[in-house]
Amino acid sequence: MFSQTDFTHMERALALASKGMYTTTPNPRVGCVLVKNGEVIGMGFTQPAGQDHAEVQALKDARARGKDPRGATAYVTLEPCSHFGRTPPCAHALIDARVEKVIAAMEDPNPSVSGRGLTMLRDAGIDVRCGLLSNEAHEMNIGFVSRMTRRRPWVRMKVAATLDGRTGLPSGESQWITGEDARADGHAWRARACAILTGIGTVREDDPQLTVRAIDTPRQPQRVLIDSRLDVPENARILDGAPTWIFHSADADPARIDVLRERGAELIELANEHGKVDLPAMLTALADRGINELHVEAGHKLNGSLIRESCVDELLIYLAPSLLGSAPGMFDFAPPATLEARPHLKFHRIDRLGDDLRILARFAEAKSVTNELR
Repeated sequence: MFSQTDFTHMERALALASKGMYTTTPNPRVGCVLVKNGEVIGMGFTQPAGQDHAEVQALKDARARGKDPRGATAYVTLEPCSHFGRTPPCAHALIDARVEKVIAAMEDPNPSVSGRGLTMLRDAGIDVRCGLLSNEAHEMNIGFVSRMTRRRPWVRMKVAATLDGRTGLPSGESQWITGEDARADGHAWRARACAILTGIGTVREDDPQLTVRAIDTPRQPQRVLIDSRLDVPENARILDGAPTWIFHSADADPARIDVLRERGAELIELANEHGKVDLPAMLTALADRGINELHVEAGHKLNGSLIRESCVDELLIYLAPSLLGSAPGMFDFAPPATLEARPHLKFHRIDRLGDDLRILARFAEAKSVTNELR
């Protein structure tokens, strides 16, 4: 169905899509390549929200080069949109440009599109094919797919630990367990996320900035704090700069609400029947705010709570070749009644970074969801 040439051009489109890794949120990362008579005549990738999508960028690029897109083949990593949002439908743009063929990597999971764009193109007489490098396209936008189909972000939990699973000394000292390569890589994962989440325990112990610093990025992810009683200190670094979203319970002191609002924080009350922050409901609230990928960097208690509530899709674990013995671990939750009942994961990737290992492991529930989404 697809030729080697098709694969080559779609790989180029995926490389273009990756250029929007840090900038397209809440929109998906999409790349487009226009090919005519064996020549690439235009390329583009989705710009920040409200600006041109990949297809429009590629058409503009072709015309700027003095090339006519009529009769061209468009390779696009996601089905062209068919609805009016902040920008007009990309399917219309391709039809108006009179391209001859459209090859898409995957259908758009957005219910407002979901096959309608491809149908619109076919109805206009355009040869449409879909499914080329769909797995790669899915991974590029795994958070967007999750938000569109599950109404929750894709949740990635990052932990740095020793080989015996310890994250720091009993005193709280934890900097640095892993080496520079692993720490820089952790910031790259921060940068691709729409938001970074932590808990009040981590804020008290480490006073983190929760920003991307080790790599260049055009924007900082949204910072999110879980703090049921609003105990965050007024001078905490997480409150500096752009407004931090703080999820709290109904028991929070009204006076603290006023103080934190003056510091620029946005407070969101969302409690469960136990008086704690409702974690699954929080994920829904974040999805409704356009968060595709949520990056978690928290302590063992919040980590354990998120896992217990089935709020984590994958673990990003950095293992250093060292041991700490009787020290805090990665997760804190009650052991299952049986071995069969324990949470099951599958290794997705294992890489070496300097002296450390990086393990990306996905929960079985998340794996079944991703298979269903494809």
